[in-house]
Amino acid sequence: MAATANPFQSILKTLQKPGGAGDFGSYFSLPALNDPRIDKLPYSIRILLESAIRNCDEFQVKKHDVEKIIDWENSAPKQVEIPFKPARVLLQDFTGVPAVVDLACMRDAMNKLGGDSNRINPLVPVDLVIDHSVQVDVARSENAVQANMELEFQRNKERFGFLKWGSTAFNNMLVVPPGSGIVHQVNLEYLGRVVFNTNGVLYPDSVVGTDSHTTMIDGLGVAGWGVGGIEAEAAMLGQPMSMVLPGVVGFKLLGKLRSGVTATDLVLTVTQMLRKHGVVGKFVEFYGEGMSELPLADRATIANMSPEYGATMGFFPVDHVTLQYLKLTGRSDETVSMIESYLRANKMFVDYNEPQVERVYSSYLELKLEDVEPCVSGPKRPHDRVPLKEMKVDWHACLNNKVGFKGFAIPTESQNKVAEFTFNGTKAHLRHGDVVIAAITSCTNTSNPYVMLGAALVAKKACDLGLEVKPWIKTSLAPGSGVVTKYIERSGLQKYLNQLGFHIVGYGCTTCIGNSGDINEAVASAITENDIVAAAVLSGNRNFEGRVHPLTRANYLASPPLVVAYALAGTVDIDFETEPIGITKDGERIFFKDIWPSSEEIASVVQSSVLPDMFRETYNAITKGNPMWNNLSVPTGTLYSWDPSSTYIHEPPYFKNMTMSPPGGHGVKNAYCLLNFGDSITTDHISPAGSIHKDSPAAKYLMERGVDRRDFNSYGSRRGNDEVMARGTFANIRIVNKLLNGEVGPKTIHIPSGEKLSVFDAAMKYKSEGHDMIILAGAEYGSGSSRDWAAKGPMLLGVKAVISKSFERIHRSNLVGMGIIPLCFKSGEDADSLGLTGRERYTIDLPNISEIRPGQDVTVVTDDGKKFATTLRFDTEVELAYFSHGGILQYVIRNLINAKH
Repeated sequence: MAATANPFQSILKTLQKPGGAGDFGSYFSLPALNDPRIDKLPYSIRILLESAIRNCDEFQVKKHDVEKIIDWENSAPKQVEIPFKPARVLLQDFTGVPAVVDLACMRDAMNKLGGDSNRINPLVPVDLVIDHSVQVDVARSENAVQANMELEFQRNKERFGFLKWGSTAFNNMLVVPPGSGIVHQVNLEYLGRVVFNTNGVLYPDSVVGTDSHTTMIDGLGVAGWGVGGIEAEAAMLGQPMSMVLPGVVGFKLLGKLRSGVTATDLVLTVTQMLRKHGVVGKFVEFYGEGMSELPLADRATIANMSPEYGATMGFFPVDHVTLQYLKLTGRSDETVSMIESYLRANKMFVDYNEPQVERVYSSYLELKLEDVEPCVSGPKRPHDRVPLKEMKVDWHACLNNKVGFKGFAIPTESQNKVAEFTFNGTKAHLRHGDVVIAAITSCTNTSNPYVMLGAALVAKKACDLGLEVKPWIKTSLAPGSGVVTKYIERSGLQKYLNQLGFHIVGYGCTTCIGNSGDINEAVASAITENDIVAAAVLSGNRNFEGRVHPLTRANYLASPPLVVAYALAGTVDIDFETEPIGITKDGERIFFKDIWPSSEEIASVVQSSVLPDMFRETYNAITKGNPMWNNLSVPTGTLYSWDPSSTYIHEPPYFKNMTMSPPGGHGVKNAYCLLNFGDSITTDHISPAGSIHKDSPAAKYLMERGVDRRDFNSYGSRRGNDEVMARGTFANIRIVNKLLNGEVGPKTIHIPSGEKLSVFDAAMKYKSEGHDMIILAGAEYGSGSSRDWAAKGPMLLGVKAVISKSFERIHRSNLVGMGIIPLCFKSGEDADSLGLTGRERYTIDLPNISEIRPGQDVTVVTDDGKKFATTLRFDTEVELAYFSHGGILQYVIRNLINAKH
């Protein structure tokens, strides 16, 4: 079936400028539908509705999809699927590299097929921010930024160079060079459009990004969330994403925060409430009178932590606070006027001066902001909130409790142990709970001037009173953008942060993602030799065990000012209300209250220090790069010159032998079972992730090419090399394959020979023998984070089909995108109940592609006479089209060539 004209053309209206001075353009008017159900829809659902209406072509998006969304109140509880086309795509460099590799490959394929390769460009705007996490190798130094940046360029020169080539080779792609900031803060302060005006048509900004904290943009009233690489690539090539129409939790905010309470305290409280309520797969939409008192930066802080409370989005509709922030961050008056006019006209703007229409939500929560109290979260999970006043008691409970999320099981007689060591010639000691890392880091808080300047004020008060931070505590400050540096410097407070060791170390994700760098060797030895439970305090969003640093078993999330306070105290084993935070050289006891600024003090500094010109200056210069970026020499031309010796960037074989005629889909004949799995095989089991094990096929490949073991880097950094990634597929050391009869690890049996081999070697042996392969699996195959290599990897190994009890939704769609057939056992059946051992050979006969229907039954036959029915999980006609072409990328190429003729 082909696309047709948009059936909603009749509601395309012209948007007049205020005062009648011409118009902004045209827009699809929701009020023009005259449907009373729309007035009760949550604002977040209206964005999905507008997108479906604007993109309706009766092929990718159908009229009945629009009806499903309008009837959200009745249809959402039924878990119906809808297509969604976001307005733009956001990439950071880890995921940006494979996306640009695929685009470069598509250009080559287009060229070989006689098409115009320059037509391969993203069809929606792509913003690629190279915010490669900054390793804090150098801290507590005026030189830290430059030193850390130089090390980053040494490690990642090849990847950075490839992305620099992509920035000039492709249209519709903005590349923000490294050293500019964290992707989410740059998105909030600069990239977020709120309303697009493309070729005279206005529509809401919406974005999918390849990082889970893309949700930060929801604080700006832009619908955005994280997806995997294949969905992002599909979206940037103009294809719809399939998603379940979500329920929406209405979260009512009342009143205002008390003085001295921070946005971080609020977000940790909200995270705990929403975790308890249960919001996985849902949108959360904030509303209520408390919204008018909540600064945009605080909203962004709450939105950022959506993954931690489990929601797809934490959405704040646009109101007057949003417009003020847009002006503050340097957006032009004309742009802000267009945004307000469009959203008001299309019933997407909240005006708290007008009576509020009661919207319908799936469920409701309420929080009085004055009830929020200072708190931290930890020691191992973001939603384990601890009120500050209970911290000391909670810490001692954690020492006593059995090992778990809230326990370390330290014997009572060892709890007061003192580990003595020498630091730079001076005697020092460590106890349980002593802080060894204190980091102001992560997108959650660094975009919030109130908490950043609050931290600087704490530093000033502490310095004025003569307090110091112990020299062995690894302190660092990693702003999310250059704007932060400008306003802290203007406030005159950076010198106090420096005095306490909080020098700027770089602009990017640091400690929160595990890039803390090494701690001092003497400190490390004292911890390990005495089994000390050392602590890290960070202003990040994740504190899972082992993430921040291998030697900090206790990790607490806290606001930036609290990070400074705990660095001064030197321990988390303290009651700030009754115990001094420090003692001056004169012996005076200084308490927490003596260094804590009031909300009024902070607001005054924000008012005088955070100015629109800072944002304009920073972002006007952002694409100009820095000397290291500008000196990277890269190939010119729109076709990439692949370097066959590169171990970072390699041309994948997706389009080898591709012709203009679609293959028309394929069945499977006499296939061997490569792997036989039980339930809950996650994308972490399937996809290459983490470090490259020294005995793995990927390690062998790298060593054969002269790469020293210390330079292996991670699978993440080598996502642009399919040879490495294919070898890392199913290489998880915890994987359980039933063919191995209970043995755990990344091996399988090559059935014809009976050899036990690595999964990669077995797959290559089957391929060389000309055999197809399938995978047997249990329930929830592909659950967990969406990872593109969890589908690309099996395809490169030669897997033609996966038969499981059920699939995680996005992973199933990714398999289809890579040309792999997803089949489900019938209800109540699985490999075990059918007597399948995985040692059989499998034949899957599919009808001619023109006769296949979404969701039809397909029979599977084995060579030992078994026969069973399965459900074919191509769920839409669009997915059938992808399969017919051999995958989504091939579909796009042929469509572009055919469109020319």
